[in-house]
Amino acid sequence: MYDGSVQDLIDELGRLPGIGPKSAQRIAFHILESESEDMLRLADAIRTVKEKVTLCTICFNVSEHETCSICRDEKRDQALLCVVEESQDVMAIERTRTYRGRYHVLGGAINPIGGIGPDQLHIRELLTRLQDATITEVIIATDPNLEGEATATYLSRMLTTTGITVTRLASGLPVGGDLEYADEVTLGRAFEGRRAL
Repeated sequence: MYDGSVQDLIDELGRLPGIGPKSAQRIAFHILESESEDMLRLADAIRTVKEKVTLCTICFNVSEHETCSICRDEKRDQALLCVVEESQDVMAIERTRTYRGRYHVLGGAINPIGGIGPDQLHIRELLTRLQDATITEVIIATDPNLEGEATATYLSRMLTTTGITVTRLASGLPVGGDLEYADEVTLGRAFEGRRAL
C-alpha cells in the first residue's frame, strides 16, 4: 500500500478493463515519472472525451455530434444495415474497407447471467429503423461466442417476419491457421460455410 493519492491512482487504474494490479502500479509510476505537460494533456483528453462524446441518435455509435460521420455520409449504401455489439466493432469492420453500408450498435449482447436481456440493448430502436423501406438486408455481426450467438439467434427470429434478408457473418478458419489446432466448433462452421472455387 502506498500513501494517499498514489494508492488512489493505482486503485482507479486497476478498475480499467485489462489492467491488473501490477499493470496499474506500473502505469501509476509512469505517470509520476513523466513530464507534467504530457500527463496534463492526457488528463485533458480524458476530460474532453467525457464532455464531448455521446452516442449517435441514429445508430448508437460514438460521436461528437448528434449523428455520427457514417450516418451523415450520403454515399453509404442505405439498403445495408450491419448490426454490431459495440462501437469498437464498427471500427474493426471499417478498417477492412469492404463494407459501405450503415450500422446499428446494440450496446452489448444478450447475457442472462450478466443481467443483460433484449430490453437493455438497442433492439427496439433497430426495429424502428427497419420500418424504413430502404433497408433490404440486415447483416448480423455479433461476436462468435455464446452471448453473440444468443443475440444473433434472437435477432434472426425477430426479423423473420419483416421480409428483410437477414444474414450472419461467416466464421471458420483464420488465414494462416492450422487445421490440427482448430476447435470442433470452428472447424464445423468452416465446413458449413464452404463455398465453390
